[in-house]
Amino acid sequence: MSIQHTSPPMMTKGTNQQPGLLVAGLFNGFALLLALGLLLIASQPVVLAEEAKSVLLPDSDDGFAGAGPVRRYDWFRNLWNQKRTAWQKEAAADQGALVFLGDSITQGWESLPQDFPGIKLANRGISGDTTRGMLYRLQVDVLDLNPTGIVFLGGTNDLEEGATPEVIADNFRLILEKIASAKPGLPVVACLVFPASASKSRPADKIKAINALYEKVAMAHPNVTVVDTWRLFANAEGDANPDEFPDLLHPNAIGYAKWKKAIRPILTTLGYTEAQAAWKPEAGFREIFDGKTLSGWSFRDNKTMEILEKFTSEKVTRDGRYLAVNNGLAVTTPPEGRRFQILWTTEEFPKNFELRIEFRATPYADSGIFLRGPQLQCRDYLIAGPFTKLEKYQPQEWNEIVVVVKDNVAHCTCNGEVLDAAMKLPPNGPIGLEGDRGQMEYRRIRVKELP
Repeated sequence: MSIQHTSPPMMTKGTNQQPGLLVAGLFNGFALLLALGLLLIASQPVVLAEEAKSVLLPDSDDGFAGAGPVRRYDWFRNLWNQKRTAWQKEAAADQGALVFLGDSITQGWESLPQDFPGIKLANRGISGDTTRGMLYRLQVDVLDLNPTGIVFLGGTNDLEEGATPEVIADNFRLILEKIASAKPGLPVVACLVFPASASKSRPADKIKAINALYEKVAMAHPNVTVVDTWRLFANAEGDANPDEFPDLLHPNAIGYAKWKKAIRPILTTLGYTEAQAAWKPEAGFREIFDGKTLSGWSFRDNKTMEILEKFTSEKVTRDGRYLAVNNGLAVTTPPEGRRFQILWTTEEFPKNFELRIEFRATPYADSGIFLRGPQLQCRDYLIAGPFTKLEKYQPQEWNEIVVVVKDNVAHCTCNGEVLDAAMKLPPNGPIGLEGDRGQMEYRRIRVKELP
């Protein structure tokens, strides 16, 4: 609608108009301008004011679900209001994003877009926020964006404000329940609370208690993948390492790089990133996993080795634990935290052979490679062991295991370093890949018969 601006009648020298008529004219003109001004004000600012009000920090806890602290320091109020008001203007552009929900650690991840190129991201971290604050703003800041997934980190600030681990974990439970109600099955990557320091009112025993409760809460939600970002960073005393957390609370570039590596395999399995480049096995080797399906693999009775279920064109097992994705085989994190399971080849290997296989483990992941029956531990070695002294192992990156089997004895290396120089094997049997704790990815699984 276009609005015509009309000037009021003016008193000019020599006019013959009566003063009363002139005053009336002036009054009518002023009234018209006032009415037009009110119309303009009513058409826009009132709506904007309502929008702004909906994201401003309330003066009391009325309307806040959950329990525990909600911060209201002046600096926090200003930051909360500034961030959430700005995000409202970005909401349309951020539809369908992978949303990172958290506090200052999330807010401070400035390299996030560069760390995950090709993924549409929205950072919804507010410095100083608590789990109760995140629960309060979950709908507007996160769920209203129709996210494709959520990466969550929170709870450390609650401790500084005196909340108990039980209260913090219950807020986490309410967050997951609200997500499940609004977006059933939406992937959630839940990062355990990072280590800090008792000097920051965040002692190790309290953080460990929160994380144990978080893991228990997550068991009720199959869509939630827990990543052990506490063991990833904790030193021998369970506190933050100054080389990664200079103030014992916030990560530096080294810390953010480790966090990126920790969740990247999960995002790959969920289909957000990292399609593997085309690859062909070396001369003399043949692939025993095609990268596309579970063809050639099976579930067996782990005692009798009888085949119970043989896979052909399936891409995923019925329980979702093993799946072919991005030209690799992912063994996902079970909802209950740990579950022992083995996927076996249908083929057996009675002759001498060389096996080459690449793997990537999330922090503290535990898996294994079974060779005709006996197990070679395949883990996030530096944290989970048993080979904690390896110098060439690359945490949360791709590593290669080579197994040379001759005369029923296996020589096993990881990136050229010896794991077991003389592992005794039976004369025949299949190759198996274990699922236990955390997520493990395997790729480029190939064998070569030897004389």
